[in-house]
This record gives sequence, C-alpha cells and structure tokens, in this order.
Amino acid sequence: MQEGRRTNAERTLATRTALVDAARRLFVEAGYAATSTPQIATAARVTRGALYHHYADKRDLFRAVVEAEAEAVAREIEDRARAADRAGVSAPDARAMLVEGARAYLDAMAVPGRTRLLLVDAPAVLGTAEADVLDARFARRTLRAGLAAALDAPAARAEAEPALAGGGDAAVGDDLTHDDRLDALTLLLSAAFDRAALAIDAGTPPRPVRAAVTELVDRVCAPPATR
Repeated sequence: MQEGRRTNAERTLATRTALVDAARRLFVEAGYAATSTPQIATAARVTRGALYHHYADKRDLFRAVVEAEAEAVAREIEDRARAADRAGVSAPDARAMLVEGARAYLDAMAVPGRTRLLLVDAPAVLGTAEADVLDARFARRTLRAGLAAALDAPAARAEAEPALAGGGDAAVGDDLTHDDRLDALTLLLSAAFDRAALAIDAGTPPRPVRAAVTELVDRVCAPPATR
C-alpha cells in the first residue's frame, strides 16, 4: 500500500511537471492569450482531463508556471549567497553579499522568457495584487533578508540610528522604525531591480545597467554621512 502511494505521488508529480513545462514553453512562444489548454495538453502528452484534474483552468496553470519561475529566481539568489558564505564572506561584508544577490537576480532573470512571464504577463493575467504576493514570497523576501544583513551590520546600524531617531540631517521620516525603513527600501530596490531586468530584456546593453544596480545598492547601504 505504501509503495502504491509513492507511485501515485510520483505519477502526479510527473504529470504536473510535464504540464508546467509545456505551458511555460507555449506561453513564452505564443503568449498567454494565444495558448489554449488543448495545445498545452498535447504538448505535455496528457489528456485534457488530466490537465483539468490538476489545474482548474488555464489561469490556474499559468499561476503554477509563474510560481515555479519565481521560486527558481529566489533559489538562484540563495544559492549564490550560500556560495559566498562558504567562500568566507563575513558579516561586515554583508553589503558585498547584497550586491552579489542583485547580480544573481539579474542573471536569473536572463533566462529566456522569464522576465516577460514574471514582470509583464503575471500582473496582466493574475492581477497586480496576486503578482505582488508571489514576488513578496520569493525574490523580494531574499532582497529583504540581504538588506537586513547589510543594514544591521554594527557600523551601518550605528550610523542609521540618529536619523531614525530624528537627529542628523534627516528632513523626513524621522519617526520611522528600523523595520519601516527596511520595508520601504526593499520595496523601492525591488522595483529598481525589476526595471533593470525589463531594460536588459528589451535590449539595453546589460553592462551599464548592472553597474548602475551595483552602485545603487552600494549607495543605499552606505552610511548616511558618505552618501
């Protein structure tokens, strides 16, 4: 009985993987609107009944495709962070790890079709609110963690505290908590990274865009007195 359950689970995983892979390929090649569920089922070599057994409709399958893409981006960022950690990057170098995470994001988004799926089609098909929830679960979560590490480093935190308390040269936001500042910076940096990915995907030379992203991260994480 236990062996049978494993076999059923493996069969389910294989079918869902085939459907997601086929759907992704067709969504990228033809676009969401021009892709039909019969085409997806044929490409995945399953019946339409099998498709509708696993997914309610084409939109539900598209959501699975987008979630898989978002998870792959987050995994690439986290893998690069772990590699940097194994290489001996220490806590005071958290800013360098954040820069590496930004580069990992752009590398991950360079996979053909991914930028369009995540940044163009997902908001259009799922709605901006649902697309934002997915982003918050994956890439934006990794960005917030990286920012937290960089801004929580002792030197950066000591420099930031006067501004957060209303001292220094802060003209606005003098009542912000550290978490408020972190959430806002995460949201704005995430938007900047997305815009960079869109620009590169549209044909903008990647080298200056990548250099600008690195500079942006460096300036955000720099102590206030040096900005």
